[in-house]
Amino acid sequence: MNKPESLRAHLLASVPELKKNPDRLMVFIDKGTMRSTAALGLSFEYNYTLNLIFTDYAGHPDAIAIPLFAWILVNQRELMENVDRSKTAVAFEADLLDNSKVDLSIKLPLTERVIVKRQDDGNLVVNHPPEPVVDDDPFTMPGLELWTAGGEFIARWEKP
Repeated sequence: MNKPESLRAHLLASVPELKKNPDRLMVFIDKGTMRSTAALGLSFEYNYTLNLIFTDYAGHPDAIAIPLFAWILVNQRELMENVDRSKTAVAFEADLLDNSKVDLSIKLPLTERVIVKRQDDGNLVVNHPPEPVVDDDPFTMPGLELWTAGGEFIARWEKP
């Protein structure tokens, strides 16, 4: 599975609070299943809930949410485009530790296709194809910065 590490790397690079303390982000895979259609071949799909846990997080929650949605636009776009799924796709819980810190858990359902093809020599080749690309999405362009209306810097990220 490639998406958990991809999202982890994106958040560590994008969220200022995590750049200082990368160990405060824990990533878990819950409720995982593998589905094959039993069509010719051994291709299949991973389905799972990715659980991101931010411990002792003192930054602004927007600094996590906006880079997260930028990553989703590239890597699991239907979570935002499908009206029914988008209502509940990205779930969160927070434990307020004090006036300046929270433990935050964000859960999102992810899928990954795995294409398995038999070569002429009989060997199997495994490929994890990327999600379909949508051209010129303004929120996935590199070098975006997030600022409050009052001029406070919140986050910066590159293309997921």
